Amino acid sequence: RGIVSNGMLASPKELALGDSHEGILELDDDLPAGKSFAEAYGLDDSIIDIENKMFTHRPDCFGELGVAREVAGIFGEKFTSPDWYRQSHLDDAKATNQTLELHVENELPTLVPRFRAAPMQNITIKPSPVWLQAKLARCGLRPINNVVDITNYIMLLTGQPLHAYDYDKVARLSDGDGATIVVRNPRDKERLTLLNGKDIDPRQDAIMIATNRQLIGVGGVMGGADTEVDDSTKNIILEVASFDMYSIRKTSMAHGLFTDAVTRFNKGQSPLQNDKIMAEALRLLGELAGAELAGDIIDNNQVAERQWVHPPVPVTPDFINARLGLSLTAEEVKAILENVEFSVATDGQSLTVTAPFWRTDIESREDVVEEVGRLYGFDKLPKILPVKSIKPVAKDDRLELKQAVREKLVKSGANEVLTYSFVHGNLLDKVDQDKAHAFKLSNALSPDLQYYRLSLVPSLLERVHPNIKAGYDAFALFELGKTHFVDEWDKNDSSVPHEDDHIALVVAFSDRKKAKGSSYFLAHRYLTEVAPEVVSRLVPMVDFNFGDDERNKQMTAPYDAKRTALIVRDGQVWGVVGEFKASVLRAMKLPRYTAGFELHLDMLKTNTTVYRPLPKFPKISQDITLKVSSATTYQSVFDCLTAALMEQKPDQTLLTIEALGVYQPAADKPKNITFRIICANYEKTMREAELSSLLDAGAAACAQTLSAERV
Repeated sequence: RGIVSNGMLASPKELALGDSHEGILELDDDLPAGKSFAEAYGLDDSIIDIENKMFTHRPDCFGELGVAREVAGIFGEKFTSPDWYRQSHLDDAKATNQTLELHVENELPTLVPRFRAAPMQNITIKPSPVWLQAKLARCGLRPINNVVDITNYIMLLTGQPLHAYDYDKVARLSDGDGATIVVRNPRDKERLTLLNGKDIDPRQDAIMIATNRQLIGVGGVMGGADTEVDDSTKNIILEVASFDMYSIRKTSMAHGLFTDAVTRFNKGQSPLQNDKIMAEALRLLGELAGAELAGDIIDNNQVAERQWVHPPVPVTPDFINARLGLSLTAEEVKAILENVEFSVATDGQSLTVTAPFWRTDIESREDVVEEVGRLYGFDKLPKILPVKSIKPVAKDDRLELKQAVREKLVKSGANEVLTYSFVHGNLLDKVDQDKAHAFKLSNALSPDLQYYRLSLVPSLLERVHPNIKAGYDAFALFELGKTHFVDEWDKNDSSVPHEDDHIALVVAFSDRKKAKGSSYFLAHRYLTEVAPEVVSRLVPMVDFNFGDDERNKQMTAPYDAKRTALIVRDGQVWGVVGEFKASVLRAMKLPRYTAGFELHLDMLKTNTTVYRPLPKFPKISQDITLKVSSATTYQSVFDCLTAALMEQKPDQTLLTIEALGVYQPAADKPKNITFRIICANYEKTMREAELSSLLDAGAAACAQTLSAERV
């Protein structure tokens, strides 16, 4: 304040070391007179503000040692951890006598792979020395007492949370001799009061710390108020444990508890550091609180004793350089990694990299590449764009086919929908499909999505009534999707269900519309638009025997057999088109004018378009009319004439056949079918005589095959 002073009396609060303002802070250290208080206790150092999201997958960097090691590595400096952290001295800690009896039971070895506990006696609870209070204050923690401050200090230093229980309180809450700690899940209707005064009903799968009588803490999250270390504490139980990171995260979110311990356990601390950390904690407790080990150190451990979490990783400098665009030598890579205390063995051009025990993220060669790149400096990597070919990617015939189908149906007025591959069992019942042939999901997204669907049509039928109710009187819905059948498995992997690609369409007119005719023919028209080649393969459903073909029985189950046709190839059913059973119409609340089709996508032709320029020579055309019997179909005439002309046409000739018309005076009379043949040659101008000769050959073939007469 600008006033000369020969001294000052200050409380911890006035010096920003704590909340206490009840008395004068006593300095118990031998400090030179006249030295700045801030300088003496390191309160004048530089603060490095680091965004901790960059350390999300680095549990070691949630402690000061890890951050210091990382910074040293980035600057190319060799870092050496304190001796107590590199090598455990726990074997040196021996109990002077077995005064405090402690029992530990771990019922959750998978979630708690390591649980260490040590009983200690003759504790003197008092304020921590000023140097420790100053260190905690610099890190944003409030000093409480020497025992709690030591656990917080080691947590800040290493990233490993610790916890201290009042031994005598735990013993009073335990049945039998001494104190008993049990790691388990909570039981029904158990409650716990936490250190912050909050009462909770623990979630069913939470990791809880208990005696053999009641709960005393939430493992890895927060201790309970009933066993808190306070000013009257004389004996403690020191806990150093490893908890499952995912379980801790779920418990933290469920109860809204976001503690410093949760922050660190969330990242998956290495269980291999527990012995080192306990040894240092015992040393500091003895030095600053007069504590003595009063029983055996219990180590409930399911983790193999070794110096690494993941096995050593073999890698070569070439592998690293190829991914970073660098030209580092084996020795340079070795130096970069050894700066952060990796163990690297080199044999010529190969490296064997062993991560230290605190690194839980080094499993593969790619992890080593990331480590080298980060420490070397991503900003130093060459800024060279990768060479990419401008050659277009080959088209996927399957995707092209699906897109072509979509375009044809949309141009015809249909609307595409995308529904879930999962359906309710009630839907299968409504369309007369047997649920026994459908895969049932054990983890369904909702109760309404229990089964894999056997066909697409039921999913489309389910959308008809809501659309009619919404005021749409006439519409067609289609879908391209996959179906599954319980008895069919992938040929390459017998554990994976086989998937069939289907195309399905449903057309519907509301009863208000009073549509004329049969809905079958409208569905047939849409089918012809998509796959004209299947028209010749239609077989009445009533004439077909399915035998043991359960898959096709299920696909055709919703259809009325008397008003349905099957698409058959080589004796196998590939699709169905028709109207639906009256029972299905009632169950689904469908209008009378409803029909549809479903087809295996493999039945459709994949049209691969190959570009070829038009001939530069003039084209010529001639018409041909063929008289055939009334029973002969147009398609058979077209196919026969096309095959004959294509076989007889000269090389390098572009030939097109167009249908001009069909004339039939009566249903039982012969009919005349007229085609126009257009021809052009790539090498010369064709003459009329050449085309006439070609038509003669076509007419002769049709006469022989179909008894057709040229008119």
